[in-house]
Amino acid sequence: MTSARSQTTPSSPAHNLIIPPVLHSPPSLSNLKDHHFSTGNLSVTTPGLESSASSVTNLDLNDGILVHEVDPEVDTTHSEDTTAVGQIDDVADEESRKNLRDHLRRTLSVQREKSDAKRKTDEFLEISSVSPHTTLEGYRPREYFVLTDAGKPVFASRPDGQDVENLSSIMGIVQALLSVFLDDGDKLRCINAGRLRITFLLRSPLYYVCASSWGEPESVTRSHLEYLHLQILSIVTASQLRRIFERRTNFDLRRLLDGAEPFLFSLLGRMELDLAMATSSLNCLQLDQSLRARVAEALVPTSKMKDTLYIILVARGQVITLVRPKKHSIHPADIHILVNTVYSPSIINSPASASWIPVCLPKFNPAGFVNAYITFLHRPDADQKSYQRTTRENNESVADTTGANHVAENSQGATPRHTTRLIEDSGIGLVCISGGGEFETVRAWCDIVTQKLNDDGSLDALTRAVDSGKTSYIASQLGIPGLRHFVYKSRSHVQITSPAFEEPYDTLDAKRRIVTLYQIVHDAIHAKSGQTGNLKLQCIRTEKEIVMGWITQPFELYVVLSPRLPKAAVINAANAVTRWVKKEEGQLFLRDAPVF
Repeated sequence: MTSARSQTTPSSPAHNLIIPPVLHSPPSLSNLKDHHFSTGNLSVTTPGLESSASSVTNLDLNDGILVHEVDPEVDTTHSEDTTAVGQIDDVADEESRKNLRDHLRRTLSVQREKSDAKRKTDEFLEISSVSPHTTLEGYRPREYFVLTDAGKPVFASRPDGQDVENLSSIMGIVQALLSVFLDDGDKLRCINAGRLRITFLLRSPLYYVCASSWGEPESVTRSHLEYLHLQILSIVTASQLRRIFERRTNFDLRRLLDGAEPFLFSLLGRMELDLAMATSSLNCLQLDQSLRARVAEALVPTSKMKDTLYIILVARGQVITLVRPKKHSIHPADIHILVNTVYSPSIINSPASASWIPVCLPKFNPAGFVNAYITFLHRPDADQKSYQRTTRENNESVADTTGANHVAENSQGATPRHTTRLIEDSGIGLVCISGGGEFETVRAWCDIVTQKLNDDGSLDALTRAVDSGKTSYIASQLGIPGLRHFVYKSRSHVQITSPAFEEPYDTLDAKRRIVTLYQIVHDAIHAKSGQTGNLKLQCIRTEKEIVMGWITQPFELYVVLSPRLPKAAVINAANAVTRWVKKEEGQLFLRDAPVF
């Protein structure tokens, strides 16, 4: 158990924590730091890496499309509000509280988190061997829970009606644990029970919990809980939550969130493999630069659109272009919340030609709503919808919601021969965010824009590019020996680009495994889980691949390579990727979008 003060590891099996059996986990990919695999460190000097930047600071943070963050993921340790201590119905008197506290102290051995061994901070390549026994071929779904600080359930990722009694027990245990630590003036961050990690996020008056056995760092599941909190705030603002629970501490929030579950489930699916969300950045659609510029110019609003904040064109869960006011950036988290809202089934599958919904952008203004006008300029035809729906049902498929490439896969990870993108991300959507309520004005303007894009052929060109697959690429197209996949983040643009997954990462479990490795390397480089310092290079070697992370002032690069490559070839491949991205950045990144 890790709190703001200490880390506690169960000295007895996980069942002593009274965690229901459904949370018990299969073997998982272990965290490099915590589980101490056999390691063999190979020091490789890296003057061959082509970057003149030896520092990861001093970025040029001038006005841009997206809000920059020095730390891509929010560290919530010091920002959590601990003033609201929940009421424990079953241990209301002080004697019961003392008994519970004493029981916890007996069953949990408390120890200070051991300091990490001093890690190298010079330009060296660190290669660690990952034990094959830690590789996970079957991933049990993560479980997410939201409850109030009074112990009332708000949301659970389990299907309705499944294990109702166990769910009530879980909520009660979580509320009791958190309250005991808050009474002691401490904060409970996570519980480590074997390969199972239970992560907690306190956002009074709500508590968030994630149970995962995937082996990802704690910072990953905490960021998931942070996004879950932001999605709830997009439906019920922070000020509304505060007022409601100040008046009624036992308020049942499920009444206000009735009908909002599809947005939350959609977000959970998206976070599983979305590397843009993991790096707090944007993943734009690969598109011809001149076509992107032509479309963007058509989206500049007229003077009548006085209260317009943002205009966003999206396709396949990715941003095509974004128009904004001068000197006004938008936070990547707000875009992710918007994109998830747009492609939620209740929106994209609506028979209406457009939707007009109030939405809170928490990073823009957590206390108020703006209005979002959402219309789809292109949807797959009825035959394609029917075919895709039948494919998913017949194959009992699992949705792979990566944002860029969506395929239907069965529960064993085997990809059907006729893979298709999910219908939810197939449309081209236009989103107009307005601070006012002039629905007719916004609708009329969007109709004019749609007609303009049709008349000059831009919409047809967009549709052909999306439907033909020209808006994505695969690593083998780069022709770099041994390269299997990569993620490149432009730190100045706060955007990433990555190829579609291909063999040997074309199954759902393989994608989950490689994304988990990416997350481990990213966490190590940014020292997001309490490490002693940042790294410039980090490399993991498994029996199946090498995963390397490299950070410089202008970019971050994460590459997956063949395990047979020698060290010099790993460096050459990384340099080759950066050269290719630099050459193609006009198509890969959104740059110089128009402002008004």
